[in-house]
Amino acid sequence: MLSHPRKTLMIVSVATLLGSVQSAMADTTIRVMRVEISQVEKDYYAEIAREFENSHPGVTIELDYLSNEAYKSKLPTLLQSDQRPDIFYSWGGEALKEKVEAGFVKDLTAAMQDGWQARFPDSAIDAFTINGKIYGAPLYVTEVGLWTNTALTEKAGVDIDAIDTWQDFLNAVATLKEAGVTPIVVGAKDGWPMHFYWGSLATRLAGQQGFKAAKAGEGEGFAAPPFVQVGEKLKQLVELEPFQPGFMTTTYERASGMFGDGEAAFHLMGDWDYLPSKQRSMSGEGVPDEDLRFISFPTVEGGQGNEATFGGLNGWAITRDAPDETVAFLKSLLSLDNQREAARRGIFVPIVKGAEKALTTPYGRKVAEDIDQASYHQIFLDHDLGVSVGATVNDISTDIAQGVTSPEEAAERVEEAWQFR
Repeated sequence: MLSHPRKTLMIVSVATLLGSVQSAMADTTIRVMRVEISQVEKDYYAEIAREFENSHPGVTIELDYLSNEAYKSKLPTLLQSDQRPDIFYSWGGEALKEKVEAGFVKDLTAAMQDGWQARFPDSAIDAFTINGKIYGAPLYVTEVGLWTNTALTEKAGVDIDAIDTWQDFLNAVATLKEAGVTPIVVGAKDGWPMHFYWGSLATRLAGQQGFKAAKAGEGEGFAAPPFVQVGEKLKQLVELEPFQPGFMTTTYERASGMFGDGEAAFHLMGDWDYLPSKQRSMSGEGVPDEDLRFISFPTVEGGQGNEATFGGLNGWAITRDAPDETVAFLKSLLSLDNQREAARRGIFVPIVKGAEKALTTPYGRKVAEDIDQASYHQIFLDHDLGVSVGATVNDISTDIAQGVTSPEEAAERVEEAWQFR
């Protein structure tokens, strides 16, 4: 029989142990880091976080946001520090592969086998699969297209329903110029908005097989004729002087607000810009919905990817040493109900099967239809080809826009970047 002192010692020890466990539980914090977004989307994530905290006592969700360029530049350093996020916004392709090979990312293959993987289309899972293992979970799909202010196009006599080919688009730009309307606003200072022109044209001209061949090093790679033609087509547009004054010193955020203020007819941007453009406008309301259209990037004669779409397949990855509760939170974040709610609010086009039925805006429904009908979806080049090659594509895109490099030189620079990545 235990003596009273030993009983007391055991009670104290158990109490101390329980206190330690409770303290550890109370200290469980899941840090989530994402690219800067609209306040509407921030509110959406905050609501999901609070619901999870309420159902998981002792867990705290911290949501952090960085601007697009700051996120890309700072994330690699953060992943190597003790300030690394537990969940981070990610894309597929080389951008994720580099982080996986560096040992920063948790393998989610086993966690996906309880039915989680079945929520998503196979193509979406494939984007986060590296060497046969799953290292991320998709959030949504995006498409790059031409946001259009129909009040301005109608004023200039441009029928946007007649814009099908690249030449049709060039003709529309020329007509807008003649009518005294700025055809296009672009935030070229950030580089990546100009890459949307080169990337969209490359998707049209080279197609899936062209990209596959270039990445495999076949023939001239990214210096092959289709990629030279991309620069030639972009040069055709640039020679019309279609952009707003000072386009090279304009950020994406500023360009988004300028379009919302009615300062240009077109803005080549992702479908996500619907709410941000409104919020960044001077009025806070942007282009009225009745004057707003989202049209597909024009086709190119002889192109191998005219049935494809270009955009993002965005999702989340978990760092290797994140708390155990992190997987549960990510599953909750990407539930059918939460994806439906994002669709209902017009935040993004969801990826979970069945959630797209809740889309309410014509822009969201168009993107969902485009993606569904596309022969393939080419993801952003800095994601597909890696950060270093993506930076080169940004650079050559802005250089062509300024007339300081030739289409041939631009293609050769992309090929060189791919070879030395």
